[in-house]
Amino acid sequence: MPALAIAAALRRVHPQWRVLLVGAERGIEAGLLPSRDFPYQLLPAEPLYRKQWWKNFRWPLLALRLRREVDRLLDREQPAVVVGTGGYAAGPVVWRAARRGIPTAMLELNAFPGLAVRWLARSVREVWLGSPEARRHLRAGPRTEIVETGAPIAPPEPAQRAEALQRFGLDPARPVFLVTGGSQGALALNQVVAQWIEGGGSAGVQVLWVTGRTSFSRFEPLSRPPNVQVFDFLDPLGPGYAVADLALARAGMMTISELCAWGIPSILVPLPSAAADHQTPNARAMAAAGAGVFVAQAELTATRLGEQVRALLGQRERLAVMRQAALARARPDALGGIIARIGVLSG
Repeated sequence: MPALAIAAALRRVHPQWRVLLVGAERGIEAGLLPSRDFPYQLLPAEPLYRKQWWKNFRWPLLALRLRREVDRLLDREQPAVVVGTGGYAAGPVVWRAARRGIPTAMLELNAFPGLAVRWLARSVREVWLGSPEARRHLRAGPRTEIVETGAPIAPPEPAQRAEALQRFGLDPARPVFLVTGGSQGALALNQVVAQWIEGGGSAGVQVLWVTGRTSFSRFEPLSRPPNVQVFDFLDPLGPGYAVADLALARAGMMTISELCAWGIPSILVPLPSAAADHQTPNARAMAAAGAGVFVAQAELTATRLGEQVRALLGQRERLAVMRQAALARARPDALGGIIARIGVLSG
């Protein structure tokens, strides 16, 4: 999603440029890119397996094939700039481009950088950070510049609040609790929220609950507008952010960046199965900054959720402090800054 956001912005700002998206045959981009209006290429890249370590024995042959295909790609496209935004293919493509002297950059959104960024930080021209905590984990090269850009999100539009209150039929005098598990939803969060609502915990709170499409039919019967409203998807999520006083969410950095940009205090529950558990440092960073509350998924119950919601929504002063802490970490102009950096790299 960061790559698509950057590509769309580049097309608007530099319509004469050709933007090619590169992904992995085994990544989620294989299903996503064919539906988007950008040229793309998929490469035979795979992750480094941490638990099923024996699968890494095929990497020597895979690496030879991958190197040949990356070199063919670079020979054909002759790119002015190569930007890595994560995914299996980013590391090999950026590495080969850097070896050729092509201006390169890596975008690292997480508080603890991924393996590819830690490895390439000495080779690329620039590393762009979504979280300031990542800087201390990087050893930059003598010609590498580290820039805290933030994540490439759509900037907030505060004027949406009045319109969104009307759209959802909400009472502006009562608090609004937003639940979102990201674009795919989060079944574990949904199950706890369902138990909380069924137990009467949501009394006095207006709930906007985005379940994700895969489990919407299971939880939609709990919808009781305007007090509890269940959606399969909100695209864009801006209207939900515009009215939210508190949010329950996963701890991916795109979501966290949006919460900060809108100044929304949050209860963050990292996805336990995320690669290298990268969401946990994100949630801990938000908690340390006073912008959110970190709750491990194993500790999230309907009772714990109810306690957190009551404690936060019942203390308006604390909520205001958290809001300011979130806004202090916000980079709502990140996308424009990234496009400007690409322009500089292109010469």
